[in-house]
Amino acid sequence: MDEKRVKVEVKELTKAFGDLLVLDNISFDVYDGEFLCIVGPTGCGKTTFLNSLTKVYDINKGSIQVDGEDIHPKKHNLAYIFQEYSTMEWLNIQENVEFGLKAKKFPPDKLKERSDYVIRMVGLDKYRNYYPSQLSASMLQRVVIARAFAIEPDLLLMDEPYGQLDLTLKYKLEDELLKMWKEIRTTVLFITHNIEEAVYLSDRIIVLTNKPTHIKTEIINDLPRPRKVSDPEFVALRNQVTDLIKWW
Repeated sequence: MDEKRVKVEVKELTKAFGDLLVLDNISFDVYDGEFLCIVGPTGCGKTTFLNSLTKVYDINKGSIQVDGEDIHPKKHNLAYIFQEYSTMEWLNIQENVEFGLKAKKFPPDKLKERSDYVIRMVGLDKYRNYYPSQLSASMLQRVVIARAFAIEPDLLLMDEPYGQLDLTLKYKLEDELLKMWKEIRTTVLFITHNIEEAVYLSDRIIVLTNKPTHIKTEIINDLPRPRKVSDPEFVALRNQVTDLIKWW
């Protein structure tokens, strides 16, 4: 990235549940338009971190700021893609995608134009009148991605969104995600336990330790795009991150 402007600033973030210290004095920045992946061992607190960002959890210490202001879902334009499918079964695909736009009071005269744009980008133009029960797992995740990008969020949070999909579907959706990200340039914070996925998607990777969780290291990922998982440089970076998680 040519010019790095800090979009999100995390300072001394600490979160405990009773006597269990989960996040231990975590500090880092996320840059505007960056695709940042966070990896770490299972149960290290990756989801707890995202829930702290969205104010689901109150933090014990520290601060999280977006554009220099304390983060708050009512103030900042955030979108969150969960591990589970979060489509609304009673709404068709067009209505699902437009839900966030209406909630954000998007101008009515531009609403359909915006939803049409993102629906086409994820390849669901022919299915806009279908309901979630009529769609496959990969199509449901496309709907969720389209809904999230439609509002052009200040920050898009993704919590292992492809964990339940097989490899073929996962690769396809990763490519669609990157296409949307390049087009709209939203800042993305992506949580995953899949190291290959992190290397494929990221501009930068943050590696977390076991609980009490702190940052073990940060790795700049400057591999050229599009990336091939078979390239020696890709394999070398994947192995580097794997070793960082494996040896504690």
